[in-house]
Amino acid sequence: MEESTHVLAELGPVTITWSSTITGPVITMWVIIALLAVLSILATRRLRDVPGVLQTGAELVVGRLREYYAENLGREHAEKYFPVLATFYILIIVSNYCGVLPGAGHLKGFAVPTASLSVTAGLGVIAFFTTHVVGIRERGLGHYLASFAKPLILVILMLPLNILEQFIRPMSLALRLFGNMYGEEEVLTKLYEIFPIGVPLIMNVLSLLFCMLQAKVFTMLLSIYISEAAEAE
Repeated sequence: MEESTHVLAELGPVTITWSSTITGPVITMWVIIALLAVLSILATRRLRDVPGVLQTGAELVVGRLREYYAENLGREHAEKYFPVLATFYILIIVSNYCGVLPGAGHLKGFAVPTASLSVTAGLGVIAFFTTHVVGIRERGLGHYLASFAKPLILVILMLPLNILEQFIRPMSLALRLFGNMYGEEEVLTKLYEIFPIGVPLIMNVLSLLFCMLQAKVFTMLLSIYISEAAEAE
């Protein structure tokens, strides 16, 4: 896809531009965030013993995710860090599912956010800081920093490797999600050009499973990193 840039407005020395390969995914992401926020408010503002459709759906999603993360983190840590992990999961899976909607990647301003490296890199950065904030919170700054210099007998070798690993992890999360979603979008686009009927429909059905899998892999790895950071000596 060729990048096209248009000037939207000029405010003195500041020029606001539209880039089809960057602005589209970012705008779509903000729309998704707004919609999820509205749905969350509507589902939880009037909780009832006999829940409605929205409350039932929200309770089902929350219950399933709690059990899933409890298997990786343990019940205590899963409850404590459930909000951030569930937010990652829901945001990523909804962003992924944008790719199966009509017009995705073709309408101006409508693009799959997770097929853009700028978006997945942002998620990776948030995951990076989340992991280390948890480590410092659970173990204290001194003990957490000291963990990078172990084993002591190999400190000269292990210290730089352990520090490098902490930067590679969020990069791998971002690149894995971006590569898989971008590749899927490209494959679907080519299939639509070659086989406009039949095959793309089958691929879209398979995409529903693939998109969910990518969200689970991202958050599963993040939960493992959080578990390692929070783990006591």
